[in-house]
Amino acid sequence: MGSVSTTRMSSKGQVVIPEDVRRRLGLDAGSQFIVVGEEDVVILKMVRPPSMREFDRLVKKARMQAKAAGLTRSGVASAVSAVRKRR
Repeated sequence: MGSVSTTRMSSKGQVVIPEDVRRRLGLDAGSQFIVVGEEDVVILKMVRPPSMREFDRLVKKARMQAKAAGLTRSGVASAVSAVRKRR
């Protein structure tokens, strides 16, 4: 684990992430997080888009699962069309 720092929450619910932590993790203004709270623990998990390699792997896996499930492009298009008509 990295260094330990303390911070405070503002009246608006804002929390400052210490500079050394931001620098070490490469955080910039606009970085996004998932916030999980349980009892006396708050966890901030960075949200970052996958790399192109990871994205390609996910697409390949999704295509394999779709093929195994018997999905076709026309079947997906029909399902999307049917859902849109319900609105």
